[in-house]
Amino acid sequence: MKIDYARVSTDEQNLALQQQALEAAGCEVVYADKVSGAVTERPQLAAALARLGPGDVLVVWKLDRLGHSLVHLIGMIDGIGKAGAGFQSLSESIDATTAGGRLIFHVMGALAEFERSLIGERTSAGMKAAKRRGKHVGRPAKLTAHQLAHARTLIEEETETRAGIAALFGVDVATLRRALRLGGPRNQS
Repeated sequence: MKIDYARVSTDEQNLALQQQALEAAGCEVVYADKVSGAVTERPQLAAALARLGPGDVLVVWKLDRLGHSLVHLIGMIDGIGKAGAGFQSLSESIDATTAGGRLIFHVMGALAEFERSLIGERTSAGMKAAKRRGKHVGRPAKLTAHQLAHARTLIEEETETRAGIAALFGVDVATLRRALRLGGPRNQS
């Protein structure tokens, strides 16, 4: 059985074009969501996937109607295949029920993995370059140099406990201890 899934991002958009193409392709059951592709909660897509059985085919008008990223799309189509069902995208003429269609998805998966690796390499190179320029890389410090100096003074004068100081600055005691241990300007008095 051919089960179709259609999606539009806003209420102003119309499902008619997608539904006409899907009906012309012989789809028997229609599921449609009116949500952004970035939204992971799509009840009609979940219903369509739950209905798929061995030998069924999920048909979409375009690939972007199904997934918001290549990685997400490949994961979803892999899950469809594991259920014994197939997948077709009309606009891109992709038919994952054939050996050639499955090959295309394996190539797309390899490209997605390559893209993830490139992004990781660029991110790492950018962080190293920022460090060389003296820029702070990573999460912002929870405590300023002034707060650390004040905390050291309070501890040395024994006027406040570490728990009290942590509460004063709105951080956990462990965060205060770590910041004091790792550095920041020391009180020179």
